[in-house]
Amino acid sequence: MANFTVGIGDLKVCRAPDVLVTYALGSCVGICLLDSQVGVGGLSHIMLPDSTSGVNATTTPMRFADTAIPMLIRQMEQLGASKARLKAKIAGGATMFATASDKFNIGERNVAAVKRILMANRIPILAEDTGLDYGRTQFFYPETGIMEIRAAAKGIKQF
Repeated sequence: MANFTVGIGDLKVCRAPDVLVTYALGSCVGICLLDSQVGVGGLSHIMLPDSTSGVNATTTPMRFADTAIPMLIRQMEQLGASKARLKAKIAGGATMFATASDKFNIGERNVAAVKRILMANRIPILAEDTGLDYGRTQFFYPETGIMEIRAAAKGIKQF
């Protein structure tokens, strides 16, 4: 068993019993996908809702929900996963700074984009730990399908 760290604006796929982990989920969202039939899991750490914002999307597609999620699905399929069997668990999307406008609430916009893209791909969300005002560390265990969230002063939660 190995732990694979997923950096900010990155994604990784693995087979059970390997574990995926991502740190520093503030307004970013971590998307865990699993095909439990073949034990293939994936984790994407997205920063922004969509690549049409004009922020260098062609060179950094893993930063955006609309481009990273399809990439994650394709990479999982290359390991034998079936899109029809994928299930999701998501975390993050916090409001880290008070803003005067919802336009600047990136966390909320990220969560909405992730949900919209998963729904468009017919991937059900089985669990989520999103919103509020604190950062999270996300562990994903494809062997059991457990998403574990660790947050300072909030303890450990499993979904």
